[in-house]
Amino acid sequence: MDIRYICHIILFIALGIPLQAQSLDEAKSWYLEGRYAEALPVFQREHQDNPTNAPINQWLGVSLYKTGNLLEAKEYLEFASTRRITEAYLSLGELYAKLYRFSDAEKEFEKYQRANRRNQEALDRLAQAREYADRLQRAVSRTEDVQIIDSLVVRKDEFLSAYNLSTSSGSLMPLNDFFRDQAETGKTLYMNERKDKIYYSRGSEASGASLYTMEKLIDEFGNEKELPASINTAGHQAYPFVMSDGLTLYFASTGHQTFGGYDLYVTRYNLASDSYLVPNQLNMPFNSPFNDYLMAIDEEKGVGWFASDRFQPEDSVCVYTFIPNERVTLVEGGEFENEEAEMKYMARRAMISSIAESWKENTDYTSVRALARQKPKQEQETEGDFEFVINDQVTYYTLSDFRNSQARSIYSQAQGLKSQLRSMQETLAEQRERFASGESGNSTLRASILRLEKEETKLQEEVKRLEIQARNQEIRDYSNE
Repeated sequence: MDIRYICHIILFIALGIPLQAQSLDEAKSWYLEGRYAEALPVFQREHQDNPTNAPINQWLGVSLYKTGNLLEAKEYLEFASTRRITEAYLSLGELYAKLYRFSDAEKEFEKYQRANRRNQEALDRLAQAREYADRLQRAVSRTEDVQIIDSLVVRKDEFLSAYNLSTSSGSLMPLNDFFRDQAETGKTLYMNERKDKIYYSRGSEASGASLYTMEKLIDEFGNEKELPASINTAGHQAYPFVMSDGLTLYFASTGHQTFGGYDLYVTRYNLASDSYLVPNQLNMPFNSPFNDYLMAIDEEKGVGWFASDRFQPEDSVCVYTFIPNERVTLVEGGEFENEEAEMKYMARRAMISSIAESWKENTDYTSVRALARQKPKQEQETEGDFEFVINDQVTYYTLSDFRNSQARSIYSQAQGLKSQLRSMQETLAEQRERFASGESGNSTLRASILRLEKEETKLQEEVKRLEIQARNQEIRDYSNE
């Protein structure tokens, strides 16, 4: 082996730099193995050098699509399709289906069928893609007519901050806040109002996760019980929430024939049979081909929340606030010029292209939106202006809690940047909605989104740096006692 090659490897290891694919051939091998995230950077680099190469557009488009970047993948797959790259037809058709553009999806499927009329394996893949598209189309046609009154894009590791439950609805917390011996998983735990029963998820990425419950026994929780097999199917079950009746359970699952990723389900405890009923999959717009999870309904406030990563960056999630229906009512198409126009309207409602499109005419949601954002009174009294953990025993809630003036000043700077960050995220959310609703061809809008995303990342990193600096400065005061 060339000594210079060995030296390069040693240098990479010494500097902690990951060994990445250095050639298109390596990336193509990873692509064929389904390692799309690893191949993606190489295809992006190759595309910069040769943007009109049809196969590279195909590989780049599929890699983006498989890693969840549907809107970005679309332009590359469309280019490959116009250049008659056969495999692009199927991927683009699947992508169009997930964007609820079903007539466009079928056009791509037809091209793929003609190109593979003697390839049974390819035709089998096509049949599966068409079956999934048909299932999505039926779901879109049964979209629930629910008023979504607010939306907030937040970091995935902070998404619970958007759920302002009344004390009568119980409480939600990160799973590792309760089970401190567990690593951070992003999963949540629900505790009822009386604080004597909890619901949570436990398992692993390899074997899947199931829902469990425990009750308080004197001073500690115990008597762990796994929920029945009707709930805990294959895949992952997580993000439980129980209504105040103690019987109705909402949860998210990657099993139960989801549309993709996590979907939301509801079941009810049957007292007569001492078991849960077979879960029902919620209608669109609550569910989608993306990850949709943590449905929570506050009966005292008359609002509900659910989270979705549809069309969001990898580290973000959108939490939607809605007004629960007393009974399920479906969206009606109304009067449209033709069936295609009606389907586009249904698709927009299912996709939540615009929350305002779900509002009832001449209805002002200002007061209920403000109520939904309001924290419980005792939480306000306890938490103050913010919650900043210093160590395992000490948490600050106001700037006056700081002992060290320098630490107080640093954390105040972090709070100011957080305010800028929230404003920037609201602007980003509005621009992403416009992009998803049909302005994807607007190059100025696209450039603005990319610029804001870069600025958002920098702000988040600076806030984190300042918080660490403030915490370390404050801890020195405790250490000197």
